Amino acid sequence: MTTGSGTAMTTMATTSTTDTGADVATDVATGAGAELMAAVRAGRHAEIPRLLEPLDPAARKALLGELKELRKEVRGWGWDRWRVQETVRRALWVAGAGCHSGAAAAAGWIGSRELTGWGESYGHLVLDVLEGRDTEWLGDLACRLAERPATAEEQYGLVHALVVRSGGPVPVSEGYVRGWTRTWTWAEGEPVDRLRADPHTPLLVPRVIELTETPEALAWPMGPAGEAPWPSALKALADEGILDRAALADACVSRLLRGGRPRDLRFPLALLQALGTTAKERRGRIADWLGMVADGPSPVAGYAQEVLGELALDGGLGTRELAEMSGAVLFRTEKKLVRAQLTLLGKVLRKDPGAAAELLPVITDAFGNEDTVIQERALALVGRHLADVEAGVRAELAGAVELLSPVHRTAAAELFGVSVPVAAAPYEEVLPPVPEPAPVAPAAETVAELVADLVALERHPYESLEEFERALDGVVRHAYHDRETLAAAVREAFAGSYRLESADHVTDGSHGVHTVLAALLGTVRPGKLDIARRRPGGTPSCAHQALTRTIDTRIWEAAWQVVSAAPVPFLLATPTLHTGAIEPMALVERLRVYRDAGVEPLPVDLAQALLRIRKADPSAAEAAGEAAALGTRAGGRLADWLTADEPLTPGLRLLSRSGTASGGGWWLADRLVMTVRERRVIREEFPEVFAWLGASLTDITRGCHQYHWSGLSPLWPGVLPDDRETLASWLLPSVAGGAEREERGAASVLTALAEADGPVGPATHLAVALGLGCRHAEDRLAAVDALLVLASRGELDPALLGTRLAELVADGTVKPNRLADAARTAAATGAYATVLAVLVELLPGLFGTERAVRGAGDVVAVAAECAERCGGRPGEIAGLARAADRPGSSQLVTQARRLRAALGSAADRVTSEVAETCQ
Repeated sequence: MTTGSGTAMTTMATTSTTDTGADVATDVATGAGAELMAAVRAGRHAEIPRLLEPLDPAARKALLGELKELRKEVRGWGWDRWRVQETVRRALWVAGAGCHSGAAAAAGWIGSRELTGWGESYGHLVLDVLEGRDTEWLGDLACRLAERPATAEEQYGLVHALVVRSGGPVPVSEGYVRGWTRTWTWAEGEPVDRLRADPHTPLLVPRVIELTETPEALAWPMGPAGEAPWPSALKALADEGILDRAALADACVSRLLRGGRPRDLRFPLALLQALGTTAKERRGRIADWLGMVADGPSPVAGYAQEVLGELALDGGLGTRELAEMSGAVLFRTEKKLVRAQLTLLGKVLRKDPGAAAELLPVITDAFGNEDTVIQERALALVGRHLADVEAGVRAELAGAVELLSPVHRTAAAELFGVSVPVAAAPYEEVLPPVPEPAPVAPAAETVAELVADLVALERHPYESLEEFERALDGVVRHAYHDRETLAAAVREAFAGSYRLESADHVTDGSHGVHTVLAALLGTVRPGKLDIARRRPGGTPSCAHQALTRTIDTRIWEAAWQVVSAAPVPFLLATPTLHTGAIEPMALVERLRVYRDAGVEPLPVDLAQALLRIRKADPSAAEAAGEAAALGTRAGGRLADWLTADEPLTPGLRLLSRSGTASGGGWWLADRLVMTVRERRVIREEFPEVFAWLGASLTDITRGCHQYHWSGLSPLWPGVLPDDRETLASWLLPSVAGGAEREERGAASVLTALAEADGPVGPATHLAVALGLGCRHAEDRLAAVDALLVLASRGELDPALLGTRLAELVADGTVKPNRLADAARTAAATGAYATVLAVLVELLPGLFGTERAVRGAGDVVAVAAECAERCGGRPGEIAGLARAADRPGSSQLVTQARRLRAALGSAADRVTSEVAETCQ
């Protein structure tokens, strides 16, 4: 028993010692875990690897729950704690990477953009906490991270290090490849040396070529030689045998055939040009070259044209294939490619006259080219080889005469022995139908429908005046009837929206409808809104500020009334028409509801409603009478406004470049000066925020001397939809500045301007003229639409527009080639006479210069085409005869001769018609 007892006691002592050791280990782990969590909460990410080291897998797994809870907590922090939030998330990122035991879960944590943010400055900390993991686990993690595009690119250094540690296969995902290219592009040393030393180069380079979106840096010219380093470096490696030259060439051709944006094809094209092609490769890929020349972007098509041209002259391209190639090229709009193809066809026909029967019909495709010089070259080429074809082919060719411009038809008819085609019917100008104002749908009837509208507006909050106004009015209406229900629905739909959490926008400018929603939810104090809506208007420093401040103040006023003791049932200034205008009788009815409910109008809302009232509406006179009969001050103001005939249009002056107030300002926006005349009604009846419309006698230099952007700019036309010329005056700085800085969207307001009501004068015509010369095609198209709308409404003054264009071309603001593109687009709709009437005012300035203005010939070509089409006879054009009599065959001289011939033909037709009438 003694022995047994001793054994039992020994066992108990051992067990006790073991338990004590376990407890100590647990206590140590608990203390280390607490210290780790404290470091994470403090954002001390650099300490995490040291604090994780003593923790075993079980302790680390136990910490995961706390880390996840902290992650949720941090996600809910406001924007006022963003700096702390960033450091804590970085610490969470490192700690969570070390605590996950599964590769899939670890990849999800490490790859979270919420935790990593941008860049890879802290990837080494993650590598430290993963020290000691087995290679298979690390390889699995690397593969999973490589399949996450953003992680693989932004955290390439981390993923690459994991690949190296694991010894596993190199990922070839798009994100990993993009990260690899970025790393080697910006690393120190020569690119060819870096790529030569990297053992992964042979594997990854073909993947780089296959990328759908190619990193632009691969084709950027760098260094004193001005060449892109990657193509030359890969060419050198191919010459050394490190890379397979044929495989690279095949990859480049395949990528070019897939097509895409020109920027994404720049690198494979540059690499293919650097590698060159062998005779075998050129002959073996004829179908590929034909595909590129037909559908590729201009640089790609040009390269394919060169390759096929070499084959054609060496006998490696059959006549049928050359005809297929020519049909594709001659259909393209690039003049350089078309001219080069005609030159190639001329060389082939000189070597092989027997190919004329198959090639000449294709050449006649160029008869319909918009460039009459190209038409002339094609006609001459056909004429030189006409004797080499049979009568049947000549008859086929003669059928294409009507494709030619009238200036060449007589010569072509004589060449083919046929009569000159005569127009079947007299010319008739085609203009678009006059746009009718479309009614605006009423505000949403239910809270659910309103919230759906607000959510849709979240993505593009200011792109549609109609949607913005309906949503703003809807919030006011539903807040008036059931504020709590609306607030609950908004809080649920916009949970976490920073616009509803921050009050900064009250002092810096409104966030549109979100400002009203923030007031509804109580995240903006009513006192701040009251201060904002009462802020003095004063004299704006520029037009942008005037328009934006007006919209902001109305939004602040609407937000304030939502939480005030006397809210309004709806807004008076909500448009009834898509232009932003309000029908007179609709506003009378709104004021009647206000009167019956004992509600006083909001000052800014009522003023904006008056500026939007459509005075040209047939019911305006009747509405004035009913407004006066309401017996309210607001009704009297509406009646006076409808019957007043005092225009708000300011005086507009355009200073010379040397006469600006700043002593020689260059920008057109800085040379626009508006004289605002004093008007009693603005001073006495309108809130101060509208003072810019004429509360005092002031000269306002309207240019903004720096880049000025406002998210509210799409709403600007809605401030003055019934006073177009005044609106145009205040929009001009934005249009002028955007056009001169070549910004996209510079002319986006012109459509709304053309569809607005009110007189049309110099400011509107100047705005359209600027739009016609914008850099971006969509802006020129907006200006063309505005021109055609004004013409269809009988409001366009072609002479005034042409004079404005002449001034802008003379001082370099508008480039002739861009103007020519816009004019050609407008004419192609059928408005040839309208476009000709505009251009004849511009042409004397182009003809009168000592040296031809670049692109002037394109403008004259459009004028000539318009004259040929419409038979217009605008009278004598100063300088035309002298330009047409100049020696040479430049585009300007050639088109001047064409224009003179077209006007002469028109005069002959008029004389013949008069003679027939007299008989």
